[in-house]
Amino acid sequence: MRNKDKVTVIFDQQLKRSEIMRGESVRKRSERLKSLRNWVINNRDRIKSAIYNDFKKPPEETDVTEVSTILLEINHALKYLNRWSTPEKVSSHITYLGTQAYVQFEPKGVCLIIAPWNYPFFLAISPLISAIAAGNTAIIKPSEMTVNTSNLISQMISELYPEDLVTVFEGGVDVSQALLALPFNHIFFTGSTQVGKIVMEAAAKNLSSVTLELGGKSPAIVDDSASIKDAAKRITWGKLINNGQTCVAPDYLLVQEQIKDKLVNAIQQEMENQFGDGGANYDQSSSYARLVNERHHSRLVGLIDDAKEKGAKVTYGGQTKDDENYLAPTLLENISRDSTIASEEIFGPILTIDTFRNLEEAVEKIKMHPKPLSMYIFSKKQKNINHFLQHVSAGGVSINETVLHLTHPYLPFGGVNHSGIGKAHGKYGFIEFSNQKSVLKQKSGLTSAMILLPPYPKAKKFVDLFINAIVKLRL
Repeated sequence: MRNKDKVTVIFDQQLKRSEIMRGESVRKRSERLKSLRNWVINNRDRIKSAIYNDFKKPPEETDVTEVSTILLEINHALKYLNRWSTPEKVSSHITYLGTQAYVQFEPKGVCLIIAPWNYPFFLAISPLISAIAAGNTAIIKPSEMTVNTSNLISQMISELYPEDLVTVFEGGVDVSQALLALPFNHIFFTGSTQVGKIVMEAAAKNLSSVTLELGGKSPAIVDDSASIKDAAKRITWGKLINNGQTCVAPDYLLVQEQIKDKLVNAIQQEMENQFGDGGANYDQSSSYARLVNERHHSRLVGLIDDAKEKGAKVTYGGQTKDDENYLAPTLLENISRDSTIASEEIFGPILTIDTFRNLEEAVEKIKMHPKPLSMYIFSKKQKNINHFLQHVSAGGVSINETVLHLTHPYLPFGGVNHSGIGKAHGKYGFIEFSNQKSVLKQKSGLTSAMILLPPYPKAKKFVDLFINAIVKLRL
């Protein structure tokens, strides 16, 4: 059977099952999540091995950023699933006297999850947790660029669930196109803004709802009141985990000019301490991952070359090994506005450096780019922090920290406009995969609504009283 035909067959099977699942108990959803959790616990070494084989991601880093995050998210869902699934009562004001109203959360139905390569396990399974918690069926399309992890995800899902509940389709663009042609009830996509537009266009043809987790140029802002040591430590970690291949990685540094040199020196030292075995030994370090493939490596080297041709200066790093897809941590200064790296999301171990004199200038420089997925503010002055929070729109913010807001179980995660649509994780992920169905229950007999029924000449006095009541109550 051809891939396209099988995609359609499985979709139809899941569509039928999704209708049956509407009557299932929350307990069955919990059981599915528990079986997923047990598989992850029992196959932790296989997960680490697969991701290492894809791009030499350190096993400890996989534990922190892919295994533990999934386990925490499952635990959080199991703890609160009953509460999330319970209909939420809403109050009714006097003009709805006699009615009861509530919001019922129902499964959307058949869901498509298109996952990226940079966190190939976490970003495929995290939305699946929300989809299962909300009572849906799901098809996962993992990235063809991380073959070992994609194969492992396929094996895991086939061991845990029947095809009409959850299944995996591996492959390239042709598989994605075949899937996107189908009328999914919800599509969850993680990837670039450019591809996100294609996904949204395809979804629009079937009026499928979408969650788009995209990216953009996320700034790290450091003012002259910040702790230089702390800022350097946290910016370095956020930038270089996963070799910079993180959607919420600090994309560029915006530092108040009087502390620029001190901060840059501190970042260089932190790079060597955290990822270079105490020196600039990144190519030998067991803590430093690699770029995912030759094409991505060439793209980043091209960004550096283009920036240098237009006047940029490499103040640290820049060494490469093409046969290993290795690029050393790199700091670039004097970036021209017409260089590609000034406008394109970097997605690698390159940090560009810019300065500002005052808060207004910093805000204007950030606004030269579309709204970022994340913003990082390093400051001890609450007034300065508030200024950035008020004047810069971003999907999420960490203050005196990087990246951690992504994994906080009680916070919504997502972008805004170019950096994404919709929210994920925890209750927000559950809601994203649910239809919030409004329900109003009216009592029998005479009600306040009945006195407003036509014929209108007879009801005019009551309509006037109704309007006056609304005006007085400021409703």
